[in-house]
Formats: sequence, structure tokens, C-alpha cells
Amino acid sequence: MKSKNPIRFVFMGTPEFAVPSLKSMLDAGHHCAAVVTAPDKAAGRGLKTQFSAVKSFAIEAGLDVLQPEKLKNPEFLEQLALLQADLFIVVAFRMLPKEVWSMPPLGCFNLHSSLLPQYRGAAPIQWAIWNGETESGVSSFLLDEEIDTGKILKQKRIAIPRDFNAGDLHDELMKIGAELVVETAEELSLGLLEGKEQAIEGELKHAPKIFKEDTFIDIAQSAEQILNQIRALSPYPGAVLRLNLGDTTTDLKVFSAEISENQMGTPQSVELNQKEFLLFGAKGCLQLTELQPSGRKRMKIKDFLNGIGRDWKEKISVEPLK
Repeated sequence: MKSKNPIRFVFMGTPEFAVPSLKSMLDAGHHCAAVVTAPDKAAGRGLKTQFSAVKSFAIEAGLDVLQPEKLKNPEFLEQLALLQADLFIVVAFRMLPKEVWSMPPLGCFNLHSSLLPQYRGAAPIQWAIWNGETESGVSSFLLDEEIDTGKILKQKRIAIPRDFNAGDLHDELMKIGAELVVETAEELSLGLLEGKEQAIEGELKHAPKIFKEDTFIDIAQSAEQILNQIRALSPYPGAVLRLNLGDTTTDLKVFSAEISENQMGTPQSVELNQKEFLLFGAKGCLQLTELQPSGRKRMKIKDFLNGIGRDWKEKISVEPLK
């Protein structure tokens, strides 16, 4: 349904996660004065210029696009002011300086993919699954001078099914996040929302950026903990299992697994046969179901087991991380 009170807004975002929020605002009849997104990057073997997902959508929608290198650039700030927007909306962008977020009369709000104050940081979706949470959600909040600490405007909650990985949760939060963005914008414009301070109750869990060294599986963990790590890092960047093959090592990216009832193996070990790839943690056992050997494509476990030799299976072992 089109809004009877169109809002003139500036949208700031970069990845795919942000696109449905922008589209929903347009579908609701609101006017996007401009889109602010990351500068183009050269990527791939041919170093071809690649647009962000938000820029690609904005071009198709006929929207003006701004791509500042520095958000405090006087020329950029002047461009923003001339747009005379009522509201700034931020979804998966970068930290804004006060000169930007304090500009519009209705304020500037951000969509975050967690139930704040829990999981402040760059990777809230991954860490919620990694920690075995059964619930997640999205929050809209007013920006201030600290990251993810502003006053909460609205929140939506969803359950995290046991078979969800980070990609699944990303897609669900992307959808309900788009709904929340429109609701927040419209209620703000009507004066129906007042931000509430983030109330910290119990342990505060954080969501820092995930680095390569974080992806390695430590077999000294329980099978349940390892499974949560695999789910949290699938489909990207993938949890990495480093295996010993005699005098060499090889890395496998593991994208899916399931708890196995097999309890016959030695703790902190692996066992392979023609049908199973079993990973025994400090407690419990996992059956790996989809993985990617180094330098090869992603594959089901059956295809992987059919493609390796008997000597490979006889030499394989794994050790806890040091």
C-alpha cells in the first residue's frame, strides 16, 4: 500500500542485505533523494569494475548515486544538505560521522541484524548461530557517536531453526528487516516513535569481524560446538578442517554436517569409509555431508569419498589447534 505521507529519504547501504529495504521504501511510495554506497572496486582476474549490490539496484531504479571516499568530505556534506531529505536510512553501510547522522530533521536510523544490545558488531548473524542461539531478529535504532549503541526504535524477533546456517538466517533477517525499515520510517515521520536506551541485562555478547584464523575447526571442541561453527560459516567463508596426511597437510572447507550416533571412534579423530566421513570431537561425533577440498569445487560427501584413494584414507589424522 502506498503511503499517504511520502517521506523524502537518503538511503545508505552496500551489500545485498540492504537492497530489499531500499526496494520496500520505494514500493511504499516514499521518495529516495539519493543512494549513498561504497566506491566501485576492481575485482577478479581481469580486475573488472564491480558495483555494490545497492548501486546496481539503484541504477536500475533510476536513482541518483553518491559514492564518497570520505564521509567528512565538505563537497559530499554539501551534496547531502542540498538534497533536503527528511530522513537518512542506513542498512549495512559504515560508521557515519556526526556531521552526517545529525543532518536530517527526522534523524538517521540504522537497521542491525540482531536483537540489540546483544551482538553489536560486524558479524551478528554468524555469531548468533556460532553461540547456539535459538532466537534472533532485527533492530532499528538511532545513530549516535558509538557503534550500535543508539536508542532502540523497533525490533522484530524470529526463531532460529536447528538446520539453519548463516545464509538461511541472513535471508530471513533481510526480509523482516525490510519490513521493519518501512515501519520505522513511517512511524518516525508521524511522531509515533521515541527511542529507548539499550537495556543491558545479563551477559553482553559481541559480534566482532570474523578473520581467517577464526575459521579453523578445533577438534578439541564438542561435536555440537563444531556443528555450530560450521553452520555459522556456511555458505561463506566456510569452516576449515586441517587434516594431516603423513608428512603433509590439506585443508577442507566444511559447509554442512549432522550429529551422528556413532560413538565408536577415538575422541579428537577422524574416520573415513566409502559412505561416511566421521569427525569425532572431544564429545560426540559429526557426519560431514558437504565440503570443498583445497583447489576443487564444493561437493557432496559421496562424491568426495569416491574421488580419494585408499592410501589417503589410511594416512589421515587430525589434531586440536595449538
